[in-house]
Amino acid sequence: MQQLTARTLAALAIAAAAVALVGCTPAAKPDSTPSTSATAGGGTSTGSPVATPSPTPTMPPTPVTLTCDQVVTADQLYAYNPNFAADPGYAPKAGSLEKKIGDWKGVTCAWQNQTSGDVVQIAVAQPPADQLESLKNAAITAAQPVPTYGTPPQVEGYFKAGDAGQVQIFRGPFWIVAESSAFFEPGDAAPLMQSVLGNLPAN
Repeated sequence: MQQLTARTLAALAIAAAAVALVGCTPAAKPDSTPSTSATAGGGTSTGSPVATPSPTPTMPPTPVTLTCDQVVTADQLYAYNPNFAADPGYAPKAGSLEKKIGDWKGVTCAWQNQTSGDVVQIAVAQPPADQLESLKNAAITAAQPVPTYGTPPQVEGYFKAGDAGQVQIFRGPFWIVAESSAFFEPGDAAPLMQSVLGNLPAN
């Protein structure tokens, strides 16, 4: 009886040891392979780079090769008013339409009345073709149409009264701006405008 009991106890001890060994099985090591990859700078890759659109180029102006003596000849100026002579110190004011014309390789001219001091500015440009329509829209918004400068649509004329009356005329590719404190109404500028239009090259 004691022998059987000893065997039973031995068997139980072996079984307990086996159970203890099973419980000591080491756990599986974590997978060291990363699941995702990071790009430099901490961001994730987005594939091909996105192209930046280039700005649409503006059409170039056409240089006006006329001189001031060709825009209004000496005889035409004398017929308009013999007191006017070229203003040698003239330069278009910043922000003015005449300055824009100069920037577009146009011709900018001025004559001064030697008695009253009034200055007449006349500028002629061939603006970029894609700018003409917006210039016309701006003119008709700011000024009154003047059909006596020429017959629309071949010639579109506008006049704006103010401390200095301002004329804008469009004929073909040409844009003409004239400004003077001597221009109180459209008719005051009409003789000079007819001279300028007659001196421009044919379209």
